[in-house]
Amino acid sequence: MKLILGLGITGLSVARFFSLHKIPYRIADSRLSPPMLDLSEQENLLSDCHLGDWNRSLLKDVTEIIISPGIAENEAIVAWSRLQNIPIISDIELFGRYAKAPIVGITGSNGKSTVTQLLGEMALSDGQHAVICGNIGKPVMESLIDDADLYIVELSSYQLDYTNNLNLLTGVVTNISPDHLDRYPDFDTYKKSKLSLYSYCAINIVNLNEPLVNKIKSDSCYVIDESEFNCEFGAKKDGDSYNFFHKKNVLMSSDELMIVGRHNVENILAALSLGHQIGLSLKSMVRAAKDFKGLKHRLEWVVNLKGVDYFNDSKSTNSISTITAINALSEKYKSLILIAGGIAKNEDYSEMFQLISEKIDAVILIGESATLFSQRINGCPVSIVESMKQAVISSKAIAKEGAVLLSPGCASFDMFIDFNERGEVFKRHVLEGN
Repeated sequence: MKLILGLGITGLSVARFFSLHKIPYRIADSRLSPPMLDLSEQENLLSDCHLGDWNRSLLKDVTEIIISPGIAENEAIVAWSRLQNIPIISDIELFGRYAKAPIVGITGSNGKSTVTQLLGEMALSDGQHAVICGNIGKPVMESLIDDADLYIVELSSYQLDYTNNLNLLTGVVTNISPDHLDRYPDFDTYKKSKLSLYSYCAINIVNLNEPLVNKIKSDSCYVIDESEFNCEFGAKKDGDSYNFFHKKNVLMSSDELMIVGRHNVENILAALSLGHQIGLSLKSMVRAAKDFKGLKHRLEWVVNLKGVDYFNDSKSTNSISTITAINALSEKYKSLILIAGGIAKNEDYSEMFQLISEKIDAVILIGESATLFSQRINGCPVSIVESMKQAVISSKAIAKEGAVLLSPGCASFDMFIDFNERGEVFKRHVLEGN
């Protein structure tokens, strides 16, 4: 008997798979009304389902547990399972048992979704039947197909925490910065979770610009702005742009790209390095990189109104993401208005506040953290508003040139369902009346 812990998107995908393959299973969720309950009921997946507080009887006759990534290690049922030596695995590990094509794994505090999507588009450009899945969107258990040439999987630290065995052809950790410290006891534990990806890779790709990663033994590497490097791929700054290299040959300039910022130069180098290892042609990869528009809610250009560009970076839920966005746009714009705020994470925001003081002309704050942030920001005008609509109205009144940037640096749950809704609301109000 398999036990599925958690009836969210992951749990539902596993239940569907077990039901299809006639594998006996039980579902348990500590919530009385988990998000996928109605859909699971409609699909007749709840023949053995237990909702509400965990109890030890759930483990009767269970030989393996497939756990949803949102369930923390300190939950009682996890502890009981460990005591009884019942294996606990992620849906990623289960997926690895059934996948018939090579798997590429991508993780990191920031950039992993962009690299995953870009690599997928590079593979498609090269004629490969590539399946993009994992933390980026579609659950891996619903992505298994017989004719896949390649699986490109975004992995969160939560998914890696419960993964014990996984065969990856190649993989990369884009970067590591403090995040999810409400889940982990300390930053070192979070760092180890991310770096565990390399223990599953046949070919390690390493970002030499990332100090918490560059000591990992690499089979291939990439780097920016090193005068001499032995990496397969690299980039060097040339005025206000970057030139991309394969060994010593120039591939393209960042001026030819639709996405901006040094962080996206790193993301492209990561995708090029991974793609090269899986046999994609340079021509196809360069073509896909030039055509790549980026991901929604990740420094997404929205519109130009009266000479002002509006950018939606709602996916920014931590300080390093906002720092990255500010640095990227400040290379191009002399004037920046920032909309920030939400539920602050348990991290040090001092570097973000300092950067705001240096590079932002005005800040508009929303959400739970607005008062706290306003007390820490100096060097530019700060205002607090009650809604995203008011924030956009205020930004339009202030901005005469340059750009307006929504990059909250915080979680969204105080005002929105998730960062997707936050970004869509921002875009809707920006476009109102135009």
